[in-house]
Amino acid sequence: MGSTRLPGKSMMDLAGAPLVGRILERVKRCQRIDEIVLAIPDISKDSVLGDLGRSYGVTVFAGPENDLIERYYQAALASDAEVVGRLPADNATPEPAEIDRIVDHHLSLGRRGFSSNLSVINDSGYPDGIGAEMFDFSLLAEARERHADPRQREHVHLNFFDYGTQQAVDENWCPISTVPCPAEFRRPDLVLDVNTQEQYEFMRQLYEDLYPRNPNFHITDIIRWYDEVYRNPKTV
Repeated sequence: MGSTRLPGKSMMDLAGAPLVGRILERVKRCQRIDEIVLAIPDISKDSVLGDLGRSYGVTVFAGPENDLIERYYQAALASDAEVVGRLPADNATPEPAEIDRIVDHHLSLGRRGFSSNLSVINDSGYPDGIGAEMFDFSLLAEARERHADPRQREHVHLNFFDYGTQQAVDENWCPISTVPCPAEFRRPDLVLDVNTQEQYEFMRQLYEDLYPRNPNFHITDIIRWYDEVYRNPKTV
């Protein structure tokens, strides 16, 4: 709730439900996740998120506000997780099948590491914000001891991989892996994050147009809407 760029965004309305509620609604359709944990800051202003998570029937864990590595570590420890999937709570249109895809891929590797289809890695072609990151608990535990930089403590992925530079932190310690995006929605130009008011207005319009017709709308529906409606309002 204390986002500096868009305060309160987690509870902003998307077609009649809070943003985080819509995320949980979609993630609950995943088939390859054993437990969903809403890991929130342990401060009073975020208690509303805890109430929301419990109303959706998911586990709620409260931990440090700015030390995300510690929050994830403690949440994973409490759930006895061997592998952790990370989905940022500002990605309002996670695609259940693509999360399942990266889970299966990660588990098939037979070694520990960091796997992601959350955004583009090595020209994978994914839209930004429909997948997830997977990493082994043992790596999270080691990152907790290994990295003290404030940015790494606040941004979990920077302990393993930097999307901006496309560089691994230490490939020998933590190998990086991804999957190619299916051709029908290979759109790396599409950003589905909610970090600013403008991005929220975009997402609000997307939900208002798509959700009433099909609550389980797919990324291909988003792309069709984006190309045919959002970018060409005069043709509506």
